[in-house]
Amino acid sequence: MKNEKKIIGKRTRLFLFSLIIIHYSLLIVGCTYSFKGGSVPPHLKTIAIPVVEDASPYGDPSLRTTFTNQLVALFTSDNTLQLTDRNTADSMLEGVITDVTDVPAVLQGGEQVAQRRITVTVRMTFQDLKLRKKVWEKSFSSWGDYPSGGGLTQRSGGVTDAVRKLTEDILNDTVAGW
Repeated sequence: MKNEKKIIGKRTRLFLFSLIIIHYSLLIVGCTYSFKGGSVPPHLKTIAIPVVEDASPYGDPSLRTTFTNQLVALFTSDNTLQLTDRNTADSMLEGVITDVTDVPAVLQGGEQVAQRRITVTVRMTFQDLKLRKKVWEKSFSSWGDYPSGGGLTQRSGGVTDAVRKLTEDILNDTVAGW
């Protein structure tokens, strides 16, 4: 009976020791794999987001305001960087809406358009104002579908969906793309 307890005790210790070795091995391998995908550098605490320009042929004067408001709301709720004005900000996110396309997405019998897809493309620049350098400049593009024949209200829903996706992608690249 004593020998069985010693054997079980040795097996348990060996098992726990193995788990600890495996855990630390994975931790070391994981740490040396990549440093990308971290958080914002500690010297960046604030961000300025001026109104996004609209250089697209879309023709909706409210698009730039809608896009900017959605971006500001997302950064405010994320709370990684505090919103401030351009004069006191550690970083700045500027953008230009470069294109908006509206094309048929789903056809039904008789080549009737059942659903349309609106795609919004923006070019964004993120700058570190403390170090006076451009961190990244990228184009982002996303889409939203809406039922054909629904008028401006339905199309507005497609634009809202595209803008939501775009602003989430921009936030992710800004706060987690390091």
